[in-house]
Amino acid sequence: MVLKLDRGVCVKPGRKFTVVIEQDEEGYLVATVPGLRGCHTQAKSLDTLMKRVREAIALCLEEEDHPGSLELVGIQQVSV
Repeated sequence: MVLKLDRGVCVKPGRKFTVVIEQDEEGYLVATVPGLRGCHTQAKSLDTLMKRVREAIALCLEEEDHPGSLELVGIQQVSV
């Protein structure tokens, strides 16, 4: 089975990725997929962000020279 996402991007279902979501100073939600280098997107609403992050993941997985995936170990806050 292959899912067709918006913009014609196709991806096989079943793989799961961790998504880190932050909000910037202008109110945009910014999603980063730590398991895929350079995989990130942004939007004003969570619904739009989740659609875009699925597209971004599919596009990152299509890259022929994809450098491999990373595993999220944890998130820490540091005060300076």
